[in-house]
This record gives sequence, structure tokens and C-alpha cells, in this order.
Amino acid sequence: MLINLSDVFRTRDKIEVVEIACEMTEFQNGVQTYRIVSKELSPFTFTNVEIDKAKINGEIDFIFQALCDRCAEEIPVNIKVNVERFVLSPRITTEDDQMESPFMDGYQIDMEALIFHEILENWPMKILCKEDCKGVCPVCGQNLNVRECGCDRFIPDPRMMAIADILERNKEV
Repeated sequence: MLINLSDVFRTRDKIEVVEIACEMTEFQNGVQTYRIVSKELSPFTFTNVEIDKAKINGEIDFIFQALCDRCAEEIPVNIKVNVERFVLSPRITTEDDQMESPFMDGYQIDMEALIFHEILENWPMKILCKEDCKGVCPVCGQNLNVRECGCDRFIPDPRMMAIADILERNKEV
């Protein structure tokens, strides 16, 4: 959805409130694709701060279907963001400003791109079903949150292998 901000940039104290329709059905973060389960967007407000500068305010609330990074159980991931951004008109935009606002194209703002950037910036580094998720057994693959499997999961520290070799040789003597 493109919104023309030329009036907001040119008119002192101008305020526009716009209902946003987001067509996204999935989110791709460059690694994985996540299905959008629900999405709510408040009306966005575009306010003239000064000539050629506008402030964007709104709220997005998305729920995605994702897999826990430790146990691979499917879980919902909620991203709720209060959007507050400042944008400059193309009359005074530098190359650095354009890199910072890739959702601006001239006097138009691409709201889908803005929403995508807000979700991406607020995406969790690690998705966990619960804070103390035990993950899966590296031997048999059992989800350790469900039950213990009894496998021997001891993995010796490879840095200690030289010492283990010396101890083993001393046993032989």
C-alpha cells in the first residue's frame, strides 16, 4: 500500500490518519518463512514536524507460526511494535537518508515495506517454546521436554583429548 506524503511534507502542522491494509500472509526473514496467523494494525498517523520532515506513528501486532529453535515444536510468536519514525522529503534527502528509509520512494511511503522492516528489526534472536526448553537428545532425537530418553549424551571436550591420550599412555606403563 503506497501513501503519498507530499501534503504532509509541505503543510505546516498537517496531520493525516490512514487505515492501513496489510496484504502480507507470510514473513520471510532471509532464512525462513513464517506464516502469519493474525495481524492487527492501528490507524497510522502522519504528522508534519517541520517543512520536509514528517513523523509516522502507528501500532502493529502480528502473530506468526514458528518452530522452537531447541525442540522444533510449533509455537506462536507475537511481535507487537509501536511504530515511531521520522522521514524526510526527497527535496532534502541525502544518500544516507535513503539507505535508512528504504520504504520511501520519492514522496510515497510503501507501508508493506515499512511493516516488514519493523517486524525484521523486532524479530527475536532465538525462538523458544519456553525459557528453560531442554531441546532434543542429540543421540535419539527425543524431545526432552516431553520425557527423558536415557541416552548417554556425554560428549568429551575435544580440547582435553591430548590429556586423555597422555593419561591412557601412562596406564599402559
